[in-house]
Amino acid sequence: MPTLRPVDDEGEGAESLIGFVLAAAVVGALTGLAAASFRILLDHAATWRNALAAWSHGSWWGLIVMVLVCTLCATCAAGLVRRLEPHAEGSGIPRVEAVVAGRAEPGRFRVLPIKYVGGLLSIGSGLALGREGPSVQMGGTIAVIVAGATRRPLADLRILAAGGAAAGLATAFNAPIAGGVFVLEELVKRFDPRTTIATLVASASGFAAAYPFTGSETDFHMPHLHDPHMTNAGWVLAVGLAAGVLGVLYNKGIMFGLHVADTSRLPTEVRAAAIGAGVGVLVWCAPDLAGSGDNLTQSALLGHGTVWAVIGALALRFAFGVVSYAASTPGGLFAPMLVLGADIGLIVGLVATHVAPHTAPDPAALALIGMAAFFTASVHAPVTGLILATELTGTTNQLPPMLGACAVALLVALALRSRPIYDLLTNRAAGSG
Repeated sequence: MPTLRPVDDEGEGAESLIGFVLAAAVVGALTGLAAASFRILLDHAATWRNALAAWSHGSWWGLIVMVLVCTLCATCAAGLVRRLEPHAEGSGIPRVEAVVAGRAEPGRFRVLPIKYVGGLLSIGSGLALGREGPSVQMGGTIAVIVAGATRRPLADLRILAAGGAAAGLATAFNAPIAGGVFVLEELVKRFDPRTTIATLVASASGFAAAYPFTGSETDFHMPHLHDPHMTNAGWVLAVGLAAGVLGVLYNKGIMFGLHVADTSRLPTEVRAAAIGAGVGVLVWCAPDLAGSGDNLTQSALLGHGTVWAVIGALALRFAFGVVSYAASTPGGLFAPMLVLGADIGLIVGLVATHVAPHTAPDPAALALIGMAAFFTASVHAPVTGLILATELTGTTNQLPPMLGACAVALLVALALRSRPIYDLLTNRAAGSG
């Protein structure tokens, strides 16, 4: 990779600024293409996994085949990370955050193929992981490559890495605004003009490059929702409280799972194989409960389910998400969080329809509100939570109660002295490195 120039002074001419903006656009476009193809292949992998699960019920040895396939995929994904590129483990967002902040050296080129292939294997096998983390880290790595090829200074590389992260998230969820806001709110935690320009340009160009392949439809479809009313405030408060408490517990669960993995004497591949075997059994028994969980989120956002069934799915996905992240394979946290948040809101909504059927809010509306509130409690990024939930569904009339629930969820998290999940993961990476 070409050598990066040292940090320049803040002042620069128009020609240099145009070059910087063009570099951001290139980073965004390349990230959009990579993340779009990653997303399409994951959709195919989910289809193949479900088809294999259906086929496996046709013979006595079908379960064995299902378990072997999932075990092999999880083991290969963990082996690629451990043997070739340890920095490709997990979400990747904390790593990009450290690079942007100057606390870590820019990643090597091989992060990109290992994250891509490892993510396809781990998420495609049915682990409860999301595509957004790998997409963000791939965008950050592409930014390093482009900055090196164009001989941008180190300061520009860090800003371009933020832009690549925004493009990755924008493409992963068809949410260009949320991609930019997440990077500014969580990764760089500032809104200076240069960083904002790079982030918005990269996010927009990434979305444009991915558009021919992913389209512009929202990821989730919502039924018609009634406008919120003050009589619903108590139920919205309940969603915020529940999401806040469970968001804190989820963060603790993720870190506990990683602690167990870090202190385990089992080789990484053996641990991943055991988790993959469990995933194979789950896929065989209940394929709809495996994978990133977009189908579960969609079902909740349509208001489908009974109280006990959704509680069972919530409990299983909570534990499944913790175990999956401890497998040391590539995969993100956003998508699993959306499942949990939507289920929390749906449970409150279903209870409300039994307790006060004439005044209860739409269960689907509370599921949407729960998505934003749980994300806020875990990540401590309420603006991103609000915008992400809105862009994912195209629903805007629930913004006022979403705002209230996110405020309550964040207040609960702060009162319980819970730290943002990505700060916890960054500290873990720093401690182990």
